[in-house]
Amino acid sequence: MFKDRYDAANQLVSKLSQYKNNSDVVIYAIPRGGLELGYVLAKELHAPLDVVFSKKIGAPGNPELAIGAVSLTQEEIDSVYANNPNFKEYLQKEKEKVRALLQKRYEQYRGQKEGIQAQGKIAIVVDDGIATGRTMQIALQEIKKQKPKKIILAVPVAPADTVKQLEKYTDEIICLLQPISFYAVGQFYQQFQQVSDEQAIKLLRETQK
Repeated sequence: MFKDRYDAANQLVSKLSQYKNNSDVVIYAIPRGGLELGYVLAKELHAPLDVVFSKKIGAPGNPELAIGAVSLTQEEIDSVYANNPNFKEYLQKEKEKVRALLQKRYEQYRGQKEGIQAQGKIAIVVDDGIATGRTMQIALQEIKKQKPKKIILAVPVAPADTVKQLEKYTDEIICLLQPISFYAVGQFYQQFQQVSDEQAIKLLRETQK
């Protein structure tokens, strides 16, 4: 059990101490909760912080059930849906809607600043926890496409089977808790308030000063 995201981040820092003051390291956080952890890692490791955007695609009639995820350039949809012509129109509309939202967030978070390219870098990708791994998988693929030297996934908590699934998209995974009984990320935090876009952007800007 973590007190809050900052407590979880400080516990991750101790596992990443070898990367402190390494000019090749870049921290990539998934908004919004991931920015609280990314902020701590960036400050403690003396590394720049950036964001990586991805979002799940919900099932028809059940938006909470993830059937895939997209980033601005990558996508992964369950073959049951992707290969069924009955869902072609639905998936197209959903992908367009989600990408429009991601583009808006991209501009909102980055403003006029260019993103930090991962090419040749040690990319540490962080979030406050992982459930199914859908959005994280796409985020990792987005980073991998930029040809980093190494990808490290650093999260406080995720189910063991999800961690296993994500191994092929990373070079190293640091996951502090891999519980057998997993219902939601928030169950492993004493305090797990929602982070607003305004709060997340403020943390990102703080590291850029």
